[in-house]
Amino acid sequence: MVIGVPKERKIHEYRIAVTPKTVRVLVKRGHQVIVEKGAGFGSGFTDNDFEISGATLAENEKEVYKRSKLILKVKEPIHEEFHLIQRDQILFTFLHLAANTDLLKALINGKSTAIAYETVQDSDGSLPILTPMSRIAGLLSIQIGLHYLEKPNGGKGILLRGAAGVRPGRVTVIGGGTVGYNAIISALGNGAEVTVIDNDIKKLEMYCDKFSGQVETLPSYPDLIEEQLRESDLVIGAVLKPGARAPKVITKKMIKKMEPGSVFVDLAIDQGGCSETSHPTNLDSPVYVVDDVTHYCVTNVPSLVSKTATESLSYTLLPYVLKIAEDNFDQDSAFNSGINVKNGDLLISLD
Repeated sequence: MVIGVPKERKIHEYRIAVTPKTVRVLVKRGHQVIVEKGAGFGSGFTDNDFEISGATLAENEKEVYKRSKLILKVKEPIHEEFHLIQRDQILFTFLHLAANTDLLKALINGKSTAIAYETVQDSDGSLPILTPMSRIAGLLSIQIGLHYLEKPNGGKGILLRGAAGVRPGRVTVIGGGTVGYNAIISALGNGAEVTVIDNDIKKLEMYCDKFSGQVETLPSYPDLIEEQLRESDLVIGAVLKPGARAPKVITKKMIKKMEPGSVFVDLAIDQGGCSETSHPTNLDSPVYVVDDVTHYCVTNVPSLVSKTATESLSYTLLPYVLKIAEDNFDQDSAFNSGINVKNGDLLISLD
């Protein structure tokens, strides 16, 4: 199969879906890999690295799309790329269609097949391609929060660890999945007082047992969320409903009751965000302020550590790429929920 890898066009998206190592595997299996020139620069890979690994270099993304049956990307195509997607072509990338109706229409009208990294699901219910990026985003969320809690950046001017005679900062994580778990690990490592809120009692029991009381656990009741936000310095939105729009568990009223200089990092923003006050931002202009609360709603947080993220993503992707290129992937159970659009037909619920 001819596999095309265009350069990412999203603002400050530095990742790439393949590395020279994974290209070498694909080429040895008899596939042709076409990589757009400069596509790997943001992750530390040169054009020569890809050529040595057996890839063919393309001058521009138009050439990549024209020559390829399978397109591998990291983030969803932006508007300027819609017309490049061809009939009967397979697009394999993060899609987040619940929050991107324009892309959905383009895929349907173009009669293409689109497989979303974030909805490929193994038999045990895990999300194997989403998981490594979720881990990275969760870990980074506390680092981001620390930065914006600093006074020159509009924050309260507090250190999460506190100091002798000074209480630690308070972090609330809403959603106890992979993103939330890694945010909690990072917050504890930075000495914060941590609370997790989730609607799954088994997850709360896991946190209670695993951290031996270090993490406060609360059910996802609106009154408790409002009370916890009012007392928090940093709030991480980590709510996930795979493939569907994120529920708005945080209201404008709750945000308004937070202390001035508090920080809210919405990692559910790819799926529309989990607060009524959330809207997507990018790494050019990552934050905005609502009722004196700093909102960070960047839709490609792992791009901040692009080399690490690319290595992790490409390694995870490889067996799935091989499955698409060599087998009847649409008969594979792992792809049942991953195929969002097939030959122009929408196959998943976005509600």
